[in-house]
Amino acid sequence: MNIAEQLTALKTILVKEVRRFLRIWVQTLIPPAITITLYFVIFGQLIGSRIGEMGGFDYMQYIVPGLIMMSVITNSYSNVVSSFFSSKFQRSVEEMLVSPMPNYIIVWGYVLGGMARGIAVGVLVTLLSLFFTSLTLYSFLVMFSIVLLTAALFSLGGFINAIFANKFDDISIIPTFILTPLTYLGGVFYSIDLLPPFWAAVSKINPIVYMVNGFRFGILGISDVGLLETYSMIILFIIGLYCWAIYLMRKGIGIRS
Repeated sequence: MNIAEQLTALKTILVKEVRRFLRIWVQTLIPPAITITLYFVIFGQLIGSRIGEMGGFDYMQYIVPGLIMMSVITNSYSNVVSSFFSSKFQRSVEEMLVSPMPNYIIVWGYVLGGMARGIAVGVLVTLLSLFFTSLTLYSFLVMFSIVLLTAALFSLGGFINAIFANKFDDISIIPTFILTPLTYLGGVFYSIDLLPPFWAAVSKINPIVYMVNGFRFGILGISDVGLLETYSMIILFIIGLYCWAIYLMRKGIGIRS
């Protein structure tokens, strides 16, 4: 395939993925928005009024960037894992595998679809947050780049989960037992500077800490970790997961019976 044909194939997968989650928007966009709104009410207004300030900002302002990132992470991941596994289950992925389409086009088609849903939910949650607090914008470039990289990272994670999944129950194991704990321990609701030195050091093993703090820096201008560490960690994980996904596709692991 030449470049024009590859771009057409990439666009076809991306459009299919976007239409898929927009067609069932009541299931893909509204529930996460309602869930995060409950976080705003419970943690931001009810509990936050007793906590006061954190990092020099009102507690509601402090947790909003983390909650936005939490919605981007979960929706980017869940969109790809459910969509690609459905393609495996229905055996429609075999049509792509026998076509001249390169593996990286298949991978990035699904990843871009996951990024689109993650960012769409992130924008929706951001708009809802404005009803509860006011947000500043310290650095648009940092904010935008962090959210794009994070959405790409977890879309790749969802793709790999879908490759290994053998049944629909398997696509919920990683989000339930790994993704959710890492997210809640990723500095969404607190600053890791409040932790004892040992636990603060342990927290820095969690990659979500860097994503949440990087995004928080883009909005509020404060972070518990350096930007260089943040970008290095995210890009390193993206390269690793992408290479792994391409390897799995070439070997046909979990796809070719």
